[in-house]
Amino acid sequence: MRPCGIVVQSGLACPEPVAPHAPLNLCARHLLEAHDWVAGEVGVTDTLPSPCLACGSRLGVRYPSGWLCAVCEWKVGDTADPEHVAAVRVDVVYYLRFRDQIKIGTSANPRQRFASLRYDELLAFERGDRTLEQRRHAQFAAHRLARSEWFAVHDALVEHIDVLRAGVDDPWSQYALWRSQRLALLA
Repeated sequence: MRPCGIVVQSGLACPEPVAPHAPLNLCARHLLEAHDWVAGEVGVTDTLPSPCLACGSRLGVRYPSGWLCAVCEWKVGDTADPEHVAAVRVDVVYYLRFRDQIKIGTSANPRQRFASLRYDELLAFERGDRTLEQRRHAQFAAHRLARSEWFAVHDALVEHIDVLRAGVDDPWSQYALWRSQRLALLA
């Protein structure tokens, strides 16, 4: 058995043995002390006690002082001022598919906007306002359908949407993250 590599207050080496598969030359007691110190300094990633109120994530970081959402850094237990929540505005350009067409539109309240539209699937969100929406309309103008916000499916548009979707499992989660980040700036 290897001896622990810690020198105790008396100036002698800790007499406790190191476990055979221990990653460091430390006895169990000193490994636990090191763990507790690291947990206090950088936190421990774990499942939140309940979903984050700001973005809905279940992943959190536990500190001695409390929990933070690992996605948006909202402090668990904090409540948002309803006026701030209502005032959070995140403009997005959205991409909706209906059959073999794609709509490029913009909204600061996509859930409300989508309630009035027929579509099969939300493909992606992109942060931006009418200026970005107009740039996208011009970018894909060759495939625009009858001066509307609807476009025929084509390679360039699909590639653009694929770039927006890269690493995004759910566009609604991405939108919630953007809103919570904006809300955190207001708080």
